[in-house]
Amino acid sequence: MNLTHTITALQGLLGERLTTANAVRDHHSRDTGWHAAAMPDAVAFPRTVGEVQEIVRLCVENDVPMVPYGAGSSMEGHTIPARGGITIDTREMNQILEIRPQDGLAVVQSGVTRKQLNTELRATGLMFSVDPGADASLGGMASTRGSGTMAYRYGTMRDNVLALKVVTPDGKLVKTGSRARKSSTGYDLTHLFVGAEGTLGVITELTVRLHPIPEAISSAVCAFPDAASAVETVIEAVQYGVPMARVEFLDAVAVAGVNAYSKTTMKVAPTLMFEFHGTDAWVAEQAQIVAGIAADHGAEDFVWTADAEERTKLWQARHDLYWATKAIRPGSELYTGDICVPISELAGQIEAARADIEDSFLLGQIIGHVGDGNYHAAYIIQPDDARELAEAERLAERLVERALTVGGTASGEHGIGTGKLKFLRAEHGDAAVDLMKTLKSAIDPKGLMNPGKLGQGG
Repeated sequence: MNLTHTITALQGLLGERLTTANAVRDHHSRDTGWHAAAMPDAVAFPRTVGEVQEIVRLCVENDVPMVPYGAGSSMEGHTIPARGGITIDTREMNQILEIRPQDGLAVVQSGVTRKQLNTELRATGLMFSVDPGADASLGGMASTRGSGTMAYRYGTMRDNVLALKVVTPDGKLVKTGSRARKSSTGYDLTHLFVGAEGTLGVITELTVRLHPIPEAISSAVCAFPDAASAVETVIEAVQYGVPMARVEFLDAVAVAGVNAYSKTTMKVAPTLMFEFHGTDAWVAEQAQIVAGIAADHGAEDFVWTADAEERTKLWQARHDLYWATKAIRPGSELYTGDICVPISELAGQIEAARADIEDSFLLGQIIGHVGDGNYHAAYIIQPDDARELAEAERLAERLVERALTVGGTASGEHGIGTGKLKFLRAEHGDAAVDLMKTLKSAIDPKGLMNPGKLGQGG
């Protein structure tokens, strides 16, 4: 590896946009999870596709590892440069290139964030629906196959990315997909890169699907006597066919944290938060249907509102839940799991996860995007305490083991990174993981693109 030559050449290409400053390297050494930090040797901030291609070419020529980087909001160690090298930060590739309202799509560079795009879309009557909570970059969201609170109705990044431009490890710019809503030509390369976590190339441009902003939006909150009653309400609403835009579960620990951090006044009990989209009459009807189902399962105080300010406050509190949970124990980190199971299995899985927490010396909470069977357990730990870290790991492994026995997955939306890599074979089997390795080796024969992750570990 000729690192010194690579850094010198990149400084000639990028000038001050190639830095070896310790503060910048440290910022790119970690994500929002608990994983051990590892600093890159330098951080590059390209502005053009040509610059990305030259960075990749120089790294491959000199056997230097490289790690694509978006907003750094991932939680499973995806962007931690475990083997050093060059971090390619796409934040300056942040141009919205085209908005086509009649086609319901936008073309953006990979560093554009979801809030930036939605701000630009306000005058069009359209929205970009994928909302993972953090103001993540669209390139990063595609790389991790992100989803979030509105996935039940509008889909994940898998459903909302129509086309990509990707710089592959040979320095070529590959175009995948098209602006058409469907195609039956060739291998589905778009969805090969969506979820590849930066191990097969650097995403530089995305064509994404947009959705109409609904005429009316309402939100509702209700508390339940237990988690099973809340989840059974969701299952029945799904089976009834109510097209809920969002349906979030918070256990009592999560509600208490939200109340303390965001100054809300929700009852401290297992709680569901809903959002309904449609016409005025249709959102009212949806709320009425769900209120009836909830009442049948013992819900208390089903309160719904169409007031924009109240809705914004409610969902901001939900999005701030990560920070609210950390505030329960200052200086802590969250060891998280994001299991997804068939919705028929969800109540039992959540109850078992809650029982594990009650039997443990760790404090933890359970939340979920329960409309699609996705729930999160978060264990509050001091990351330098080996006993706490080992206990959190034990509890998280139990989540995965239970999920896999009922046909679930180790990760519904956070992705694999380094944290979930050890579960790949148990979930997918040897033949599938070996095929992933074959694909990785064919596209990145030197193993320099985000090394040690998908396609090499597992």
